[in-house]
Amino acid sequence: MTTRAHTVVALGIAVLLSACASTPGRPYDPFEASNRVMYAINDPLDRYFAKPIAQAWVDYMPDVVQMAVRNYVNNIDDLFSGVNGLLQGKLDKAGNDFGRVLINSGFGLAGLIDIASDAGIPRGNEDFGQTFGYWGIPQGPYLFIPLWGPTTVRDGTGSIMRLVWSPTTEIPDVAVRNVIYGLGAIDLRAGALEATSLIEQASLDPYTFVRRSYLQRREYQVYDGKPPPEKDED
Repeated sequence: MTTRAHTVVALGIAVLLSACASTPGRPYDPFEASNRVMYAINDPLDRYFAKPIAQAWVDYMPDVVQMAVRNYVNNIDDLFSGVNGLLQGKLDKAGNDFGRVLINSGFGLAGLIDIASDAGIPRGNEDFGQTFGYWGIPQGPYLFIPLWGPTTVRDGTGSIMRLVWSPTTEIPDVAVRNVIYGLGAIDLRAGALEATSLIEQASLDPYTFVRRSYLQRREYQVYDGKPPPEKDED
């Protein structure tokens, strides 16, 4: 079975889990006990490993290098955003995203320079998780994965599909490919440094704060800023 076939199977399993996972109390977090254990495991890993690397990246890596890595990742995200815009029937967004990819890939050194933003072409910021939500697939259980962070079965499946189908996977040199993945992960973590400070200052239970913030943000994105009235799950 090919890697992409595995992805399709994973999507099918995710749909089943999303539809079946419903428990009294907090149906969005039926695995809260184990998720809290994963959150506790993640805290020292992030505090003493991921966060210092990300902070060093911000403090010592030249801005032009940071921007090039961010633009490369964003260019791939724009490609998938265009695909998901089409899958959701958002043709204006899809057109903008594909236009960004053509401009930045063709004239921006394979996406290292973001010419499209300077030209005023907005990013669609659509992903597979949002598409599944648009199609009516339930989000499924909330999950917290060390060094990955908060997700749901629906969003996690979408993230795996984005990773498997990324153009980076086609780079034949394994070392180069892994370096690109590593730099992308470091830059992504660097972008969350301010959010980490906010969590650390929050008076609420950090786990609950992260879960609620993540689920609200994803609902906002799925419904394009117009989510339905919130139900009191607690």
